[in-house]
Amino acid sequence: MHTIAALNSSSEILKECNKVMQKSVETTKQEFSHVRTGRASSAIVEHVNVEYYGAHTPLKQLATISTPEPRLLVIQPWDLSCINDVERAILKSDLGLNPSNDGKIIRIPIPPLTEERRNELDKYIKKVSEEHRVSVRNIRREANERLKKLQKDHQITEDDSRKSIDEVQKLTDKHIKHIDELLKHKEQEIFEV
Repeated sequence: MHTIAALNSSSEILKECNKVMQKSVETTKQEFSHVRTGRASSAIVEHVNVEYYGAHTPLKQLATISTPEPRLLVIQPWDLSCINDVERAILKSDLGLNPSNDGKIIRIPIPPLTEERRNELDKYIKKVSEEHRVSVRNIRREANERLKKLQKDHQITEDDSRKSIDEVQKLTDKHIKHIDELLKHKEQEIFEV
């Protein structure tokens, strides 16, 4: 969870508030990119760690990942000696994918999602988006508390405090709306047949 540092002016607090709320939105976007839908996307596998010369290396650092068809991922390792390691890492990950390799490239067909799996994914993304909305609201609360403290300590006027609190609310609404849009888009992807 992100927090607002102890700042000494309302403009600094607003700037920091916006930055930290934006991080929550970016984290939501990142978590959603790892959710497998019925469509092929390189984001599904690029974070898979491959045992490569004794080190755990993300797949995106070892190979070119492409989607030549809507339901097919193609992985072409730069070093062909690690192709079996890449395949093994994908099988070990809990993505439920079945890669096949021809010695030069790995093909991964993306199976269509079952209705039950779609509902599970929908529950998961709703939970993730709610966690991030709560995070944004907590940031709002922290920023408002800092602003009220600045007013109490006579560092800003009551009018400045009120205006800044209104600005914090606008930032909160903007970022929560963005998270809701990400959720809506991801739900459409999940339920697309």
